[in-house]
Amino acid sequence: MMNGMDSCTQNGTASSNSSQSGHIEESKTNLIVNYLPQNMTQEEIRSLFSSIGELESCKLIRDKVTGQSLGYGFVNYVRQDDAERAINQLNGLRLQNKTIKVSYARPSSEAIKGANLYVSGLPKSMTQQDLEGMFRAYGSIITSRILCDNITGLSKGVGFIRFDQRIEAERAIQKLNGTIPEGAAEPITVKFANNPSNNNKAVPPLAAYLSPLTRRYGGPIHHPAGRFRYIPLSPLTR
Repeated sequence: MMNGMDSCTQNGTASSNSSQSGHIEESKTNLIVNYLPQNMTQEEIRSLFSSIGELESCKLIRDKVTGQSLGYGFVNYVRQDDAERAINQLNGLRLQNKTIKVSYARPSSEAIKGANLYVSGLPKSMTQQDLEGMFRAYGSIITSRILCDNITGLSKGVGFIRFDQRIEAERAIQKLNGTIPEGAAEPITVKFANNPSNNNKAVPPLAAYLSPLTRRYGGPIHHPAGRFRYIPLSPLTR
């Protein structure tokens, strides 16, 4: 774990896609919830989703090192129709300056493993939005980070991009590694963040760097239990 480092931004997302091959069927009761407010608790998530129907389980995913929320979780309903209603009613919900995404959770697969990229040599002025904009043409981005010094708050010129599929990450490496982005004086390095088959080129897993900040998203949620103020939005397409 690196000292004096933090993450400038936290998208709080995880992939719910399965492999294009095989015949694994997705659950119709288990949902993945992305883009949760950083300091939303598991009980608040349970309260929100149980307003739709009876839950079998609710799990907020936390960083194994820091214990901080990673900004996503899972809720499993007893009945399929309640899960469907939760997607229809809560997907696009606005909570504490975050717009949550609710969708069916699909089984993990080999196709989505190893899709994390480590990017170094970034211009210090580059934002998370700029970083995503540079990589978006090569696939569906699940999460992105730009690392900052947690004392000065300044970018360290290092970031992470997690794609939906490994093939997308490979494409981004081929196209962007060694290129000079706008505002940069030197070429950037783009490589897999954790590649067990090539340990001499691997970098520590993303979780080792993270101690998510909450200042960007304001104070804690103050809604009474089971009562969340929201602004319905159209379904997300990303």
